[in-house]
Amino acid sequence: MKSESGGKKTNLKLLAVLAHPDDESFGIGGTLALYSRRGCKVYLVCATRGEAGTVSPEYLKGYSSIAELRETELSCAAHQLGLAQVGFLGYRDSGMPGSLDNQNPEALVAHPLDEVAGRIVKHIRDLRPDVVVTFDPIGGYRHPDHIHIHQATTLAFERSGDPGFHPEAGVPFKPEALFYSIFPNRVLRVLTRLMPLVGADPRRWGRNKDIDLKALTEFEFPVHARINIRPVAEIKAAAGACHASQGGIGMRQGLMGLVTRLVGEHENYMRAYPSVDGGRRVHKDLFDGI
Repeated sequence: MKSESGGKKTNLKLLAVLAHPDDESFGIGGTLALYSRRGCKVYLVCATRGEAGTVSPEYLKGYSSIAELRETELSCAAHQLGLAQVGFLGYRDSGMPGSLDNQNPEALVAHPLDEVAGRIVKHIRDLRPDVVVTFDPIGGYRHPDHIHIHQATTLAFERSGDPGFHPEAGVPFKPEALFYSIFPNRVLRVLTRLMPLVGADPRRWGRNKDIDLKALTEFEFPVHARINIRPVAEIKAAAGACHASQGGIGMRQGLMGLVTRLVGEHENYMRAYPSVDGGRRVHKDLFDGI
C-alpha cells in the first residue's frame, strides 16, 4: 500500500474500538475490509455482545441467548471483512436511555470511564496499532454505549503511552493517529428531508424506531478523511448480511440503499490526533503521513 505521496508503507495495523456486534459492518465495514485487503492487520475490540438487541424468535433457534447469536453473527462478519482478530471488553449492552437494560449494573455505561479505558489500553498495548478508530462524540446516533466507548477510547489513546496509567495493562505504547467515524451533516440533512417522501419518519428511525435523525442534524463534525470503499462495497454488504437478526440482509436496499447512494460509497472520518491545523485538505488514507 502506498501513501498519497507515493511512499511505501508496510506492516500497518488498524484497531477499531466499537460497542456492539454489527457496528463493525453497518458503520465502518468498508474501511475495515479495504485495509484488510491491502495487507493491513485489522483488529476489532467490541465492548459488548449486543445482549439488548431486538431479535425475532426465528433467529434464536439453536442459540441459548441473544448474546450467543450476535457473537456468532460477528464471527461471520469478521471473516467476511478479513479481520485479524476480534476481542471483547466483557461488558453488557446498555440499551437505550430509559430501558431496563440501561439500568443493569453490568451495563457498559454503569462502569467508570477509567476502568473501561484501562481495558482498551490493554488491547492497544498488546496489539500496538498505528491507527485507532472509534465513534464520534455523539456516538453516531446518541447511543449511550457508543458515547461511552468514544470517551473511553479517547482517554485510552491519550494515556496509552503513560507508564502511570494502568501499569498492569502492559508496556506503554501510543498509536500515531486517532480517528472518529462520522456521518456527513450535509447528507444527513438531505436524508431527513427525503424520508417523509417514502413514508419514513426521520424522528423515529431504526429497527426499534428510537433514533431521532432530525436532532442529529444539529451536530456537524469536520471531514478530515474520506475513504473510497467502492472496491469492497460487496464485501461490506456480505458482512452486513451476517447480522441477519439486525436487518443486515437488506443493507443495500430501501432506505439503507438510499443512504449509500447519497454518501457515494465513501466512509468519512474526523481526525482527533494528531490535531488538524484548520487546513481544508481531505485525505484519502487513514495512514497518510505514517
